[in-house]
Amino acid sequence: MSPIFVIQKHDARRLHYDVRLEVDGVLKSWAVPRGPSPDPAQKRLAVPTDDHSMEYAEFEGVTGSGRYGSGAVIVWDLGVYRNLTEKSGVEVPIATALAQGHAKFLLQGVKLGGAWALTRTSADGDWLLVKVRDEYADPSWDPTESQPGSVLSGRTIEEVAAAG
Repeated sequence: MSPIFVIQKHDARRLHYDVRLEVDGVLKSWAVPRGPSPDPAQKRLAVPTDDHSMEYAEFEGVTGSGRYGSGAVIVWDLGVYRNLTEKSGVEVPIATALAQGHAKFLLQGVKLGGAWALTRTSADGDWLLVKVRDEYADPSWDPTESQPGSVLSGRTIEEVAAAG
């Protein structure tokens, strides 16, 4: 069975997109302030956050007020992924690839597809999320603008926040 990925749009102190990959039974997570871009020229900052349980993958709603990360959350994209990380022609397990600071993976989601890479850029832990050049790369398309709603409920982040 293929591991899942989820991208949750999260309106906490600042709007961002939480990119989460299933790794060893948990969701490894990065906050991407400007969201994923299908333009390979757009390198997006990805800040590691706490791991989340697998049950969190389909969470939509408003997290508790006054706590870290409180705010409205929707499932912006959801699907499965396949590890593409290799070294000398041999597949590197995704957990090892992430520990070493570079992972390449193929997303098969509702909104996003194709190959992507996460690369650690500094000792303080920042990463970059970058679309790999393939048939899914499209510099003219901004899915965060053209497809703002949830893939589960169809609701926007504003509708979830208003429902409280």
